[in-house]
Amino acid sequence: MKITSVKGTNDYSPKETALRDYLQTKILETYRSCGFERITTPILEEIENLDNSEGGENLRLIFKVLKRGDKLDKVLAAGNPKELADLGLRYDLTVPLSRYYACHRADLPVPFKCIQIDQVFRAERPQKGRLRQFLQCDIDILGSESVNSEIELMDTTAKALLNIGIRNFKIKINDRRILKNLISAAGFAPEEADSVCIAFDKMDKIGADGVSEELLEKGFAPETVKKFIDLMSITPFTLDEAAKYCEDKAPVENLRYMMEAVTTLAKGSYTIVYDKSLVRGQGYYTGTIFEIESLDFGSSIAGGGRYDNMVGKFLNESVPAVGFSIGFERIASILTDMDYQIPETKRRIAVIYDTADILPALAKADEYRAEYDVVLYERPKKLGKLFGKLEEQGFYGCHILNESEALKVFGGQ
Repeated sequence: MKITSVKGTNDYSPKETALRDYLQTKILETYRSCGFERITTPILEEIENLDNSEGGENLRLIFKVLKRGDKLDKVLAAGNPKELADLGLRYDLTVPLSRYYACHRADLPVPFKCIQIDQVFRAERPQKGRLRQFLQCDIDILGSESVNSEIELMDTTAKALLNIGIRNFKIKINDRRILKNLISAAGFAPEEADSVCIAFDKMDKIGADGVSEELLEKGFAPETVKKFIDLMSITPFTLDEAAKYCEDKAPVENLRYMMEAVTTLAKGSYTIVYDKSLVRGQGYYTGTIFEIESLDFGSSIAGGGRYDNMVGKFLNESVPAVGFSIGFERIASILTDMDYQIPETKRRIAVIYDTADILPALAKADEYRAEYDVVLYERPKKLGKLFGKLEEQGFYGCHILNESEALKVFGGQ
C-alpha cells in the first residue's frame, strides 16, 4: 500500500496545521465581526447542478461520482457512458450556496450575508499551486442589487487580509458588461463573448500572441482577432477610454463610484485600480468582477464578482448575488515558506513523568496550562535524547516530575 497522499492533495504537519487553523480563525473572526453568518453545505452536489452552472474551464475538472447498485448496472448494460454519474464533488462554493439559498430563502434575511469556509475539489493536473483538494474562504451577499454590496465585500476581504498580516496589495476591478462591449467593438458576435473571455483570461500566462493564437484556433476571423488584440493593447486604458465603447454608461459609473469609496475606506493601506484585462474564468459572472493581487508575491490572492443569474437557475427568477473568495491555499503556502510565526501563541513545554505518576503529572500540567501549552511524556531511558528532540521542535522547556519544582528552560531561549 502507498504511504504518500494522492497526487494533488497534501498532508499537513502539526506546525502547518497550526498555521492553517490560525488563518482560518482570524479570517472567520473578521467576517463575523463585519456581520456575515456561516453556513456549511455537503461536498456532494447533483451532477446536473454542476454541469449547468456555467463554471467555465472548471466544468472539465469535476470529480464525478458513479451511480451505485442496480442503477449503475442498468447504465452499464445500456452502454451510455454519459449517464454513469449522478453526483459530483463541488468545484467551488458558489454553486452549493446558490442551491442552498434557493431552498431556504424563505427563512433567510434579505440581503443574506453569508460565510463559507470549506473544502472544494477539482480534477486538476497536479503541479505546484494547483491542488485537487483545497480550502476556499468565501463571503457572499445575496438579494441585493446595490453596488454597495461590492464595496462591503471588498472592504471586509481587505480587513481579513490585513488581520492575517498580508500587506502591500491592490484590488483590481472590472465589469463583465464593459468587457463584453469591448469584445463587441472588435467585431465578435454577442454569443461569442464567453468563448473570447475564456481565451483572454489567459493573457497573463500566454501573452497577447498566445491569446491571438487560441482565438484563431477557435475559428474566429483573423481581422476580428487582430482588432481585439490591438484594442486590448491600448495603454493607458482608463475608465474614460472604456466609456467610449459602452452605450450604457452605468457599469463605468458604478466602477468609478466603487473605486472612490474603497479608496476612502483603505486609508492608504492598499489601492484599487481598473484593469480592463481582468476576466475571471467562471462564465456565471454577470457584472462586477474583482481580484486582489499581492505586490510582494506577484500573485492573485483573492477574487470574485457578481453572479446575478446563478440562483435563478434553481428558481426561474432573477436573484442578485455577489461574492469574494480569499485564496487560502496560496496564502498559507506563502506564509509557510516564509516560516511565519503565529503571533500571541503560548510557548510549549513538556511534563516528563514516571509511568506510575500519570495522575500527579496531569495535575502538574494543569497548573502550567494557564501560561503554556503542555505536552506529557513518559520518562524515556535516555533523557538527553528527548531533550534534544523537544528543543528541535521549539519547546521552551520541560518539568521533570519529582526531581525539581522549577521549570527547566532549554538553551537559546
